[in-house]
Amino acid sequence: MTRLAELELITHIADLGSLTAAAKALDWSPAAASAALKRLEAEWGVAVFVRSTRSLRLSAEGERLMPHVRQALQAMGEARAAAQPHRQALRGELQISMPSDLGRHVLLPWLEAFQQRHPQLALRLHLSDHNADLMRVPVDIAIRYGAPADSGQVALPLMPDNHRVLVASPAYLSRHGTPTRAQDLMEHEALRFMLGGEVPKVWRLQIDGQWVDVPVRGSRSANDGEVVKRWALAGLGVAHKSWLDVSAELSAGQLVRVNPAWRGEPAPLHLVLPGRRQITPAARALRDWLKQQLNALTASVRA
Repeated sequence: MTRLAELELITHIADLGSLTAAAKALDWSPAAASAALKRLEAEWGVAVFVRSTRSLRLSAEGERLMPHVRQALQAMGEARAAAQPHRQALRGELQISMPSDLGRHVLLPWLEAFQQRHPQLALRLHLSDHNADLMRVPVDIAIRYGAPADSGQVALPLMPDNHRVLVASPAYLSRHGTPTRAQDLMEHEALRFMLGGEVPKVWRLQIDGQWVDVPVRGSRSANDGEVVKRWALAGLGVAHKSWLDVSAELSAGQLVRVNPAWRGEPAPLHLVLPGRRQITPAARALRDWLKQQLNALTASVRA
């Protein structure tokens, strides 16, 4: 009989493209994960993944099955959330670090709803676009774009397929036109986000299936992602932002994609912990809650 853990395993494999990475995220051994996948495929009578020496991807049958698997996991998550008041209450304190723009405009209402479900759990929020060192600062959890550089840390996937997009206000594009070639971006005001004090001189974009480094220039740069978005909303230029950061503004028509055929760099979102000992019931509950909200957000956009 298929277990919930096995469904979680195959979604992680599909999201991460690696059985080893999925096993690590779920705190399984690679051997146990491999055995569970073989058992599930034997039970279903289909090969969910196509394997080669260097890659692993969903098969045609796997592509067909994955939406049903995700729906089942979401339904189970909702059932667990409904039963939560009757289980042992989560207590203590979680100190959470998160990017400023994402934290203020996307995560904050979700975290408020999470705390209402767990009133005995205190949340301490640290909003900054500087990546906190989890070994040196009093932070239990970091919500971050990209995988952690420290291999000893644990990164639990929240939205592996998130990516960056080029956006601008309709008024800006009406005044300056929409770039149709990569080199056209040099004629536009690039609103640049500084990470580590460095002002980017290129934006990496996928154009016609090829990744290219496109030179950009502009008179405005900031180390705060929200400032960059405010400039874009004010019609001051083109920004290269995480889709999650601008999803609400795109839906409202306040910002639009600049040449939607161009795709920005991957920006997978993770819940990062200092080590496996920090995967507490509270951390797992928060991870499940955020994944549920993110799945609902992406489903509403696709609808």
